[in-house]
Amino acid sequence: MAQPTSPQWRKSSRSGSQSNCVEVAGTLDRLRDSKAPGAGVVRTSPAALSRFLDAIRRDRF
Repeated sequence: MAQPTSPQWRKSSRSGSQSNCVEVAGTLDRLRDSKAPGAGVVRTSPAALSRFLDAIRRDRF
C-alpha cells in the first residue's frame, strides 16, 4: 500500500518573506496558518475555497 504524501503548501507571492499568511494546499482543500503549520488544518472543498477567494477578490470581507 502506498504511503500518503504531504500536500505541497503555497502562499501568496505578495506576502514576500512574511510568515503572517494563510497557506493553501495544492489540492485546494486545506488551509493552514504559516506561523504555526503544525497547529492544525482547516479542510474545505475546492469549490467552497474558490467561492471564498472570489469573495475576497470582490472585497466582500
